[in-house]
Amino acid sequence: MDDAVLKNAAETAWTVYRARHPEVDLFDSRRCLLERHLLRRREERESDAEELASFGIAYLCRLPRDEC
Repeated sequence: MDDAVLKNAAETAWTVYRARHPEVDLFDSRRCLLERHLLRRREERESDAEELASFGIAYLCRLPRDEC
């Protein structure tokens, strides 16, 4: 899988998450956590951008808001 797929998945997940949580700043630290999480997922198994984005959205929703 190339970096474009990972970047697209991260951007999609982040856009969907911020649409649901407009109080989250564009440069929130969760963005970095998301990218690292998706990179690990990609290394563990082959996934397409859509599947990675779904994993990313689920990951962001599980993050405690007070720890970010």
